[in-house]
Amino acid sequence: MKKKTLVIGASTNPGRYSNMAINRLVGYKQPTVAIGLREGEVAGVKIEKEMLPFEDIDTITMYINSKRQPEYYDYILSLNPERVIFNPGTENRELYDLLRKNNIEVEVGCTLVMLGSNQY
Repeated sequence: MKKKTLVIGASTNPGRYSNMAINRLVGYKQPTVAIGLREGEVAGVKIEKEMLPFEDIDTITMYINSKRQPEYYDYILSLNPERVIFNPGTENRELYDLLRKNNIEVEVGCTLVMLGSNQY
């Protein structure tokens, strides 16, 4: 099943997990869009610097730490995703509560593991 995914914290650095996630998402033929600190491209996916009003986002996968997340709260809610995945190092109880109040599923896990184990 196709689940359009927004990667927040995307990087062109191949050593970053966000980069690996984009490559893996594309490999699994999941529609993917990305936001990062710098523009660039990974596996044909353009990394945007601005919080664009992407449509039909099913999943947001987080690759920024909790201190940087508050500026994204309203943006995430505006996209009305089905779920947000908090990868290791991105855990944020405040955002969990906000998402749950808005009927958005919270998953604490690893996008790479979820894809590799067919749990995405």
